[in-house]
Amino acid sequence: MRTKISMSRLGRRRWLTAVIATLAAIAAVTAFGVGPAAAVHDTGAFELDGNATNNPAVAGDDWDNVCHQVIHSDCSTTSDTSALGGATAVDWVAEMNPSSSIFTGGGSKDPQDINQWAWKDAGGLPDKDNLLHSFAARYTAPVGQVLYFGSDRLDNSGDAQQGFWFFQNSIGLGNNSVGGGTGFTGVHRNGDLLVISDFSNGGTTSTITVYKWDTTCTKTTGTTVGACGDANLRILGTSTNANCASTAANDQFCGIVNPSTITMPWSFTDKSGTPNNGALNGEFYEGGVNLTALGLGNLCFSSVAAETRSSTSTTATLKDFTLGQLGSCTSRLTTQSSITGSTSIGTGSVSVSDSATVTVDGVSTWAGTVQFHLRGPIGSPLEVSTDIGGLVAVSNTTPTVQSATATVTAVGDYCWSAHFHATTPPTGVPDADDTGVNECFTVTPVTPALATTAGPDVVLGNLITDTATLTGTANQPGTPAINPTTAGAPAGGTITFTLFGPNNCTTVAFTSSPVPVSGDGTYGPVSFTPTAVGTYHWAATYSGSPPNTLGTSHNTDCTDANEDVIVTDTTAITSAQTWLPNDTGTVTSAGGAALNGTMSDQLYTGDNCGATSGSAVSGQLYQRSLTNATSPQSLTTTNTTFSVTASTSVSWLVTFTSTDPNVGGSSHCESTSLTITN
Repeated sequence: MRTKISMSRLGRRRWLTAVIATLAAIAAVTAFGVGPAAAVHDTGAFELDGNATNNPAVAGDDWDNVCHQVIHSDCSTTSDTSALGGATAVDWVAEMNPSSSIFTGGGSKDPQDINQWAWKDAGGLPDKDNLLHSFAARYTAPVGQVLYFGSDRLDNSGDAQQGFWFFQNSIGLGNNSVGGGTGFTGVHRNGDLLVISDFSNGGTTSTITVYKWDTTCTKTTGTTVGACGDANLRILGTSTNANCASTAANDQFCGIVNPSTITMPWSFTDKSGTPNNGALNGEFYEGGVNLTALGLGNLCFSSVAAETRSSTSTTATLKDFTLGQLGSCTSRLTTQSSITGSTSIGTGSVSVSDSATVTVDGVSTWAGTVQFHLRGPIGSPLEVSTDIGGLVAVSNTTPTVQSATATVTAVGDYCWSAHFHATTPPTGVPDADDTGVNECFTVTPVTPALATTAGPDVVLGNLITDTATLTGTANQPGTPAINPTTAGAPAGGTITFTLFGPNNCTTVAFTSSPVPVSGDGTYGPVSFTPTAVGTYHWAATYSGSPPNTLGTSHNTDCTDANEDVIVTDTTAITSAQTWLPNDTGTVTSAGGAALNGTMSDQLYTGDNCGATSGSAVSGQLYQRSLTNATSPQSLTTTNTTFSVTASTSVSWLVTFTSTDPNVGGSSHCESTSLTITN
């Protein structure tokens, strides 16, 4: 069983004996030609004084500050809750079980990549190689980026060699089988830092060598700065006088052990059972390196491991280790869309852009790129997801950058996102993303205007007309909807005209066939011939052109007087004359004798009573009998059935047939010529 306390997730155990000491600065120990004034032991950020307790009279943090910042407990000698010197990253690991996590397997060597290392939980280590705690802290100081580290161990009986690895990638304990043990997760990255120290003679002799992981080193080429100390390990500095108590003022690295018994500011019990958390001489070690002076100031380290070893040789057998997460570099990306909320599609396209601000913690100098990305319309069949523009350079001097402008041609919801990638090799700065959760906006459709113009009033039997004018439409989406290579066509859809009436807004007198639309314009006219007089009302409805243009209508409530058409009618008077011929005949005796006999009156066509032309009209013979009638006597016709409707001549033959032999008979033909104009 392994019990651990760690800043992130691992806590292993025992820090080495007389631990790594100072990394030499000065003359023969400079790295890559970096200049002087790089002292790591007197930066004012941290106390490298051979104990773990903060001295209020001295500027900077000590390990009790770091302990309290990480775990907020078990650090009873201080109430400080943060690193006073402004640490950008801290790590503190407690390995409560001395039998936890030791190296095993032949591949667990510093020149081998981490995927060849193996570990197991087992006892049996020499007590001087058994680590109990490890710790690390990083600061930005006037001399540059400085990194401090340390450990305490179970026993001080004998010299101790120790190594400290600082990994850019996150390293953890795996569960795969490797070399008779269990493997690790993660691998090396060029630039990973290794500090190997040897403290002997109670700490009076201190030898430190600083390496970086460099895959161009395929074998050992030397022992001086710049040479390959082993496969994958290039020497950055080395010194046999790297004690922080005696090193020069411009040291690039140094280390120190407690020269006498000290009180540890956390729970600590050594093999000897020294009371009051006491650590004997050489059971506590701390050291530091000036990363900037060694050419590593822009590296970010995610994980740190302390290891004990059989010697300072790079191929020495590795023994105990603790593993923690330093997490010294973080990056954040925030973006701001040029449009927040919603905006209209307008005439069919919207120009949008995004800006991104990158924040990197842990290093002062960094560079990288930002790739902007736009997705939408989300959930639509037209949805696309595409990069907007190319990679945009970003750096600590220009942390805010602008995307290229994108053209959006479809309504719907869109979301920006951006991806930051560090490019200054090898930085160790992690990538960062803004997922667009707060970068979404909505493009809304337009509602066009539809106006109609009715034709003039007409007389019944003539056509009535209507014309529509459509404005404010948006083009259809392009292909693709974002930054299209093919422009969208004008708005489609149809306009349907409806005629209500007469004299109401409920009776549909006429519905037109749909009239196709192609963008803004005038459509029609449509026409209809009414069959009844009255007031008619035109209305029009546009179907819309999804998704960019909504439908609309005009005058469906018949309130627009300009859309009324009045249908009227006229009258004409004609005459058709009808004449009913009638006659009155009178018979008179010359001497006044009484009249006996028969009077008759016959209607003839023609003007001579049938003498030469014409004929008697059937049914138009009228007779009267006279007996001793006083002269004169009359006979009047009563024609009601025979009518004359056109110009013609008719005649009446009046006859008296006497039955008195002493009175003679008589006859008379009377004609009439008629002229009728209708």
